[in-house]
Amino acid sequence: MRVEGKDVRPIWLSEDGAAVCVIDQRMLPHEFVVLDLRTVDDVLFAIGELVVRGAPLIGITGAWGVYLAVCRTQSDGIDDESLHRECGRLKAARPTAVNLAWAVDRVLSVVRQARSGSERREAARTEAAAIAEEEAENCRKIGEWGVSIVEEISKRKNENTVHLLTHCNAGWLATIEWGTATAPIYAAFDRGIDIHVWVDETRPLNQGLRLTAWELGAYGVPHTVITDNAGGHLMQHGMVDLVIVGTDRTTYTGDVANKIGTYLKALAARDNGVPFYVALPSSTFDWRLRDGVAEIPIEERDPDEVRYVQGRDGKRTTRVLIPPAGSPARNDAFDVTPARLVTGFITERGICRASEEDIRRLFPEKRREP
Repeated sequence: MRVEGKDVRPIWLSEDGAAVCVIDQRMLPHEFVVLDLRTVDDVLFAIGELVVRGAPLIGITGAWGVYLAVCRTQSDGIDDESLHRECGRLKAARPTAVNLAWAVDRVLSVVRQARSGSERREAARTEAAAIAEEEAENCRKIGEWGVSIVEEISKRKNENTVHLLTHCNAGWLATIEWGTATAPIYAAFDRGIDIHVWVDETRPLNQGLRLTAWELGAYGVPHTVITDNAGGHLMQHGMVDLVIVGTDRTTYTGDVANKIGTYLKALAARDNGVPFYVALPSSTFDWRLRDGVAEIPIEERDPDEVRYVQGRDGKRTTRVLIPPAGSPARNDAFDVTPARLVTGFITERGICRASEEDIRRLFPEKRREP
């Protein structure tokens, strides 16, 4: 994507190949900071502290983490057991997003087939780069499929403004290009469709307020920031035509784990007859889990993310305490929306219903797990 006239991605390899460079998403939108990740510990910090976030980007970062681990094994003479241990640490960095383990295992599988240290390094580098490019292409295809939904609504409204609502940030910052939930939005905007996006603030870390609003503004897409609890009210009054969200893990039966608050949006959408779509690449499906509510691990993060908010005070980015200092807080990072509340999935292979039968129709090569 282009930011201030420059092509930018949220992650890239440095010219000398010694570091993985990432945009520090904690500092956006007020400061544009790039961090260099040089070790697996650096990658673990970046994933755990939300320097990078979003299921596809977490996966890509994990893939590059394997590359950094391989570079260290080559220079320090670490054995395969140590490499596997480092990969295990990477996969455990965040429990909900399934892309992380998928990408780490994919790079490790390729590395195992290489013989010399230099071959392993090149194999890891090539595979991590391939994953990034594949995910970017998947997101582009999600946009191409999803824009048909927006076009249909636009025609039905005689080309009057189509109002979309999205939750959290499922844009290019969370992927590599285009995003998942935002890909149809960008495609519709590029085709000249009259659209407007309601952007949920997405407490406690305000990924919508900070990141989605920044992305859409940089691209020129009309948008309005709203409080998390305003979505239902807007739907009741006919001010939302379509809800599109992303996901961190989706079962093969159609249950969707996404940023906390997504479930409430799905309930409001169902009650008001608003289509509720989930956009995701195939790497975000979990082909092992059937019951998302019972089986998807939900990350519980530091309560201080609830108690404090970050913002701009003049020329300084700062953080302030909101509740009484002694009040306890709980911070569940995700919730699960049951398949029955999902209108459909937008994937790189097309659009399907939120059912095992229809999902497997798009992905027939995925075997049924025992």
